[in-house]
Amino acid sequence: MQLNVYFSDFFEVDPMILEEYGAFDVSLINDLPLFIDPFLLFNSDKKEYQLLHNGILKYLRFLRDKAQGGRISDGLLKAWYMFPEIKQNWFGFCKNGNGGSGLGRDFAIALHENLGNLFSSFGQEQITDSSHLEKLCIIKDKVGRDNISDFTTRLIHEFLLTYTQTFAVTHLKPGLTKAVAVQNVKFNYITETWESGSFTLPFINGDYVLLTPVDILTKDDTWINKTDIVKDFSSIPDCIDNDQLRAQINNYFYSALPENASAKDRSHAVSKVVTQFPEFIDYYIKYKEQNGEKAEASSIEKVRESATLYVEQFKQFIHLLKEETEFYNTSIDTFEESMSRVIFMKNVIEKNDGYRIFYSNGIAIKKEEDLQLLYRLTWFASVSDVNREVNNGRGPVDYKVSRGNKDKTLIEFKLASNSQLKKNLQNQVAIYEEANETNKSIKVIMYFSESEYLRVNKILNELNLHQSKNIVLIDARNDNKPSASKAGA
Repeated sequence: MQLNVYFSDFFEVDPMILEEYGAFDVSLINDLPLFIDPFLLFNSDKKEYQLLHNGILKYLRFLRDKAQGGRISDGLLKAWYMFPEIKQNWFGFCKNGNGGSGLGRDFAIALHENLGNLFSSFGQEQITDSSHLEKLCIIKDKVGRDNISDFTTRLIHEFLLTYTQTFAVTHLKPGLTKAVAVQNVKFNYITETWESGSFTLPFINGDYVLLTPVDILTKDDTWINKTDIVKDFSSIPDCIDNDQLRAQINNYFYSALPENASAKDRSHAVSKVVTQFPEFIDYYIKYKEQNGEKAEASSIEKVRESATLYVEQFKQFIHLLKEETEFYNTSIDTFEESMSRVIFMKNVIEKNDGYRIFYSNGIAIKKEEDLQLLYRLTWFASVSDVNREVNNGRGPVDYKVSRGNKDKTLIEFKLASNSQLKKNLQNQVAIYEEANETNKSIKVIMYFSESEYLRVNKILNELNLHQSKNIVLIDARNDNKPSASKAGA
């Protein structure tokens, strides 16, 4: 049984050829949580990337000039700001498949309003070396890394299409490519509209696929982000040339801190600094520019770890799936089917060195989303409908497996280290069951140490759930497996 998951599987190309080309071997089953960071374009020594960043700034200057007029019509707001996600690159934060939400009205209005006032000098900065779209994440709530990445992807769409076409024409069999008419390829500044184009691209399941260079990808957050303002605060004033301003900022910050300040207190104090001294944001960005080489090193490491986890180690899991031919021949209900796949995954992790998937250089990578992605790979050849992160108005549930309205099972994944574990087991799943009109659910909890195992059992005993048949514990420890020393996990 052939289980195709990655680009190299579907398009019959050696993964090493993709690596030599510089492209990431994406999963065509589910989005991977990576995204394009525009700072990597700005900071690159590749002229092609620098031109791409300049192109982003050119479009933002166009929007800035249009924003000076104030109000904008809904039609132009949609045309110039509200871009649908370019799902064909298979990156992002979609929990099921590759269909993300794209750039909505909140982002559009936030960018338009800020280009009209706070960003009115966009392109004419006096403190930083360049303009940066990521500044919007710092000063506006509800604008995050996914918004910045979606916007960037649209503005370099033509480059990605050409990059993919070159690979497809050179390395893929003709039967696996197709001439495709693509909308929104590049912006025409004369007509002020987005133009279409035609490209020969990898084509499968009724759609084309885009490749993305590894060296413009990152994970977790953009290099310029709100969190690092707090983390790096003590280093940022060193970038301020004005002695008086530097002293004022430091004095204001420390005067706002209580004794024995917590992390929350520091964050609040930094927010007060930004409010009192708005130019501090530009000095933070200057600090980030001066440390740009760290952005590249950090992203390389994050993407390398992602490739190890989501490609190399997941492929080992897929190899085990191939051997389980009877695993897919099932006509049982959704609860038993879902449970059988949970148990299979549990056995792989505990008895077939699958725990190594969750380690990098001996350090545990504790992320619920990685466990969820791994579980998604078990759902091949099933008659059931499998949806990830379904939201029925009372919060999202990780998976809903259904066969019509009368047979539904919910699956929730948690780490034993999750601070909200007890609350979730006590209330959350019951609420989900009611919202989804089912009484069938499975709770999967993974632990990485003896202390985490004891914590879980303590919680289960307190809630009188220690004998519950729908709670599954997965042991991902690397200090109690026979092959741990050999694996060097």
